[in-house]
Amino acid sequence: MRELAAFSPLDVYEMLKLRVDVFVVEQACAYPELDGKDGEALHLRLLDNADLLACARLWQQPDGALPRIGRVAVSPAHRGKRLGEALMREAIAECEARFRGQPIAISAQSHLQRFYEGLGFVVTSAEYVEDGIRHVDMERPVR
Repeated sequence: MRELAAFSPLDVYEMLKLRVDVFVVEQACAYPELDGKDGEALHLRLLDNADLLACARLWQQPDGALPRIGRVAVSPAHRGKRLGEALMREAIAECEARFRGQPIAISAQSHLQRFYEGLGFVVTSAEYVEDGIRHVDMERPVR
């Protein structure tokens, strides 16, 4: 778990490439992947030796909004190995340590709602469409 500036240029490239490969190319969704939030976020990576398997980012807006986990991506070559669950468990633990006493928010693609419910998140919004994909807002209450 590090700030973006602590990664090498190659590490940053690999994270951004994975996110673009998953969210823009695979999901056929043209949207601004580089949204200006990476510099204020903490970045989590799962590696096997030097191979990037999965990544996510955590951040909290300066306005005091809930801490968030986002841009959760697992390499297509490594799916089906429960890496998304491992990544999310680590991201949750990090949020709980850094943002004590606060729920954790996510914007989940609707088809992943049950996955996130299994990690303790509950739906907090009606379904909505963002960038052509159905989503729901979810929060993980303080435990």
